[in-house]
Amino acid sequence: MGARTSIAPGGRQSRLSGFFSAIENRLERERDQLPLWLPVALGFGIASWFALTDRNSWIAFLLTGAGLGLAALTLARTMRLARGIGIFALVAGIGCVLIWVRAEWVDTETLERPVVSRFAAEIVSVEHMPARESVRLMLRSPTDPALPRQFRVNIDEDVAPGGLRAGAWISLRARLMPPPRAAVPGGYDFSQRAWFSGIGATGRAWGDIEIVRPASGDSWRGWLETRRARLAAHVAERVGGGEGAIAATLATGDRGRIAEEDAEAMRRSGLAHLLAISGLHVTAVIGVAMLLVLKLLALSPRLALNAPLILIAAGAGALAGLSYTLFTGAQVPTVRACVAAMLVLVGVAMGRDAITLRLVAAGALVILLFWPETLVGPSFQLSFAAVTAIIALHEHPRAKKLLSRRDEPWTAKIGRFTLGLLLTGLVVEIALMPIALFHFNKAGLYGALANIVAIPLTTFIIIPLEALALFLDIFGLGAPVWWLVGQTLGLLLDLAHGVSGTPGAVALLPAMPIAAYALMIVGGLWFCLWKTEWRFWGFAPIAAGAIWALVTPAADVLVTGDGRHMAVRESDGRLALLRPRAGDYVRDMFNETSGTEAEAGALEDLPAAWCSADSCRTTIWRGDRQWRVFATRSRYYLPYPALVEECAAADIVVSDRRMPEGCTPRWLLADRTLLRETGGLAITLSPPGIRTVLEPGDDHPWRRVAQ
Repeated sequence: MGARTSIAPGGRQSRLSGFFSAIENRLERERDQLPLWLPVALGFGIASWFALTDRNSWIAFLLTGAGLGLAALTLARTMRLARGIGIFALVAGIGCVLIWVRAEWVDTETLERPVVSRFAAEIVSVEHMPARESVRLMLRSPTDPALPRQFRVNIDEDVAPGGLRAGAWISLRARLMPPPRAAVPGGYDFSQRAWFSGIGATGRAWGDIEIVRPASGDSWRGWLETRRARLAAHVAERVGGGEGAIAATLATGDRGRIAEEDAEAMRRSGLAHLLAISGLHVTAVIGVAMLLVLKLLALSPRLALNAPLILIAAGAGALAGLSYTLFTGAQVPTVRACVAAMLVLVGVAMGRDAITLRLVAAGALVILLFWPETLVGPSFQLSFAAVTAIIALHEHPRAKKLLSRRDEPWTAKIGRFTLGLLLTGLVVEIALMPIALFHFNKAGLYGALANIVAIPLTTFIIIPLEALALFLDIFGLGAPVWWLVGQTLGLLLDLAHGVSGTPGAVALLPAMPIAAYALMIVGGLWFCLWKTEWRFWGFAPIAAGAIWALVTPAADVLVTGDGRHMAVRESDGRLALLRPRAGDYVRDMFNETSGTEAEAGALEDLPAAWCSADSCRTTIWRGDRQWRVFATRSRYYLPYPALVEECAAADIVVSDRRMPEGCTPRWLLADRTLLRETGGLAITLSPPGIRTVLEPGDDHPWRRVAQ
């Protein structure tokens, strides 16, 4: 027995050593892939700062990362695996520090409560939204000291005076509100975006708007904004209708002219990415510029033989891409695409294969270093997930063998090209589906098929035709080409509406747990960033996260943060609203969070409900018991004895005002006092559980302001 006892520890140590040796041998085979994990480590630190809620947790994360990193690096001489762990931990700590410093450095002045004020302020930017018949102004330096330094105001288009330009000062009266946080758990949190964008309030103006001081004309932003608005109006007028709105978007990035039904059709069909000025559009502009310069210079035999035409064309493409990025507003997605395109052009100029995962990693590092907050937004996640999936597919040996060009009949070439588009579309749809479901609770199912037609149509026909039409307009000859632009855009819109109207075109899912989403992201990265067989281990977390998301039930009761609106989920999945006259925004928000498109009904129409003008009560059966819910819905107070009786008989009480101490329901009192601390609520009844928008002690700066 003694001999066995003395041998066992050595055997375990030998097996452990063998395990680490196997991992190191595997990493040695993946040596070229290791740098791809640097932006993942940086992103992990940034995401951890967003996920953790208080300063003590952030400090603990930093100390843990630093300690683990230093300890691992001390073992790096004897264990190569430790070196990778140490670098990952230290870079993750850098990511956490980076976003923490960025959030505190922004220090946006935020309005604390709704106000109505008349003031004068300077216009920072102007966004025309003809589809909504309004104009959106970004204002700063108001004369009212009670207002934040910078905020956003919408005005009606019919009262907008001439001369609205960046740099002008205007006088107006407006109702302003703090940037809204998510109304219910899983909803869109504008307050976070507003903090990093420097938006301290939002609101709407009414009455007369007066130009106090016209723009001086010296502002480059104002000059650029005016030219952009004129070009958008010119393009929209030349094409006309919904097609003109899409054409203006492709030319200038101005999406305010697109009708809501067209925008929704593009979203449901998986074609909404065509409306965002990003990689596709920047690539098309750069490609057209390079092709034109290369072909024109090649007409000269002397230049063709002696000049570095590829380098010159790459420089022209870079200039065109930078100009297009600035002209379309230099939004973060466009800047991100431009950065990636510049890296590609550098690779082309050096004569190297630039379209690799290392390019994607370099672009992600640049974006996260300058705009770390973009990591948690859907734009960053969708664009980088799509590009990573595409490159991972086309770098696979079997895909290369199947899709590479070769001498064959033109029919076979077209078929191979179509197959490549189909495979690429399928891979992109699979990669983007969890991201779309997490952020929007919906994802298009037929996007891969729609994009087979839409992407070549937009890249090779619509954008070049539009550029040609604009050029010919200089000589007054663009009308025939504009007609062609309208016809091709009509085909694109017909495709979007046809696909979006197909039964089962959209997958819906209730708000998923963030941990389930994180598992799918980790699994996807593991699968895409490695090349050897262990990449397939990534399917385990992907499957676990997907199953977790699918089995997570929709909330049985949803309550907005102000307590005014409540939705009860019926047995068939439809929602019943406490206030049936709630607007489209509230209805859409409840439907998206619950993962349903069915028209919401009224709570008072339920068989088990009783409602008056001032209150409602209903009974919900979940599991093996029934739950009684009571809610107020008017500004009038109920008689105290009747209120106390209703509260005592209810399991859940919901109200937009503070309830008296005598109101003691059996389980939950969600009145103004509680909702001020928790924000909106998502309540599940089988098993009982509550998710909140706010958490006590949340130290994120936009949360501190809200509290």
